Amino acid sequence: MIKNISVIGSGTMGNGIAHTFAQFGYSVNLIDINQEALDKALQTITKNLDRQIGKGTLTEEQKVETLKHIITSTSVEAGVKHADLVVEAATENLDLKLKIFKDLDSFAPADAILASNTSSISITQIAAVTNRGDKIIGMHFMNPVPVMKLVEVIRGYQTSDETTKTIMSLSESLHKTPVEVNDYPGFVANRILMPMINEAIYTLYEGVAGVYEIDTVMKLGMAHPMGPLQLADFIGLDVCLAILKVLHDGFGNPKYAPCPLLVNMVAAGKKGAKTGEGFYTYTSGSKDLIVANKFKKS
Repeated sequence: MIKNISVIGSGTMGNGIAHTFAQFGYSVNLIDINQEALDKALQTITKNLDRQIGKGTLTEEQKVETLKHIITSTSVEAGVKHADLVVEAATENLDLKLKIFKDLDSFAPADAILASNTSSISITQIAAVTNRGDKIIGMHFMNPVPVMKLVEVIRGYQTSDETTKTIMSLSESLHKTPVEVNDYPGFVANRILMPMINEAIYTLYEGVAGVYEIDTVMKLGMAHPMGPLQLADFIGLDVCLAILKVLHDGFGNPKYAPCPLLVNMVAAGKKGAKTGEGFYTYTSGSKDLIVANKFKKS
């Protein structure tokens, strides 16, 4: 039975995953090598819990109880030694994830399930660096984790039926809707979403229409709650670029080649809402956009 959850990485996805498990009564150890990042994560979780209280979906007592369920650690070895499940939510970088999973395989209990929140990297490839391929699985949460209902559950080549069943059931205990998919580049969500975002960027790059116009067409014409360029900003343009590279490398198909405008923006440090500027400019410390930007091909 899964009771103790360790979450690797305290960024946007990591703190959201920790928040969600803790809210539903699981004991969570949030792990990051940077204590300052952990402190910031706890502040974010507290702010998001307050937002839930403001919306009437959580009580003050539930907030206090949720925070009691979270402890933090700067040591992976110490942080996972009692884990029933470890969820890795580090940067979308293959080499980093492989190193983390090698360490987790050494430090976590032999019967612990090791899950990755990766949005595109092969679960089979991750499992290959461990000695527990049957217990390696993808658990791809959507952002913001406490709000979004989907969990994309990715079966690697060696992932067992038992592990898959456990993670599907666990996701349901979080009031999420798990969807089982197989391990191919981008899985389902990003295999479909990223080419659409990339095409929207190409539409801007080629001068067909502006940022506001492209997003308005998709919102009002296709009933999307958020336009693809704003969504790219929200995801992070560096993350979008990394996923497109995985798709391009994995399939060898030029249709997945990242738009040059996206490549240049990431190189220039304009990575979306988290840096204050992407396809839109954002108010300081907020994801509230204030203006759609104009772009040239250069």
